[in-house]
Amino acid sequence: MGEDCRVYATPSLVRDIEHTCRDMIVENIPSGQDSVGTIVNIVHTAPTLLGMEVTVTVTVAEIEGRKVALDIVAKDQLDNICKGRHERFIVDVEKTQQRLRQKAARLQET
Repeated sequence: MGEDCRVYATPSLVRDIEHTCRDMIVENIPSGQDSVGTIVNIVHTAPTLLGMEVTVTVTVAEIEGRKVALDIVAKDQLDNICKGRHERFIVDVEKTQQRLRQKAARLQET
């Protein structure tokens, strides 16, 4: 839509939601664990001008084993801009690194 219509785009909002949720989870789990995103389900309801401050509020909605579901609300200085849910899965970093190495090796075989 051109330079005059550039806004805080949905992909950037999703990235910031993922980072916010991951940071909150990592602060509350043992060292050597991390989390990966598995589902993002949001409604992006209002534009945010570039340069505006956005606040992403995350609330743990449920924990089921290693799955963590988080309710999301995002606001800019004037409007609510987003609500939804994000699910993450807690993983062991070493096991994840091993799985990635195995996948890379399989790729080399093709």
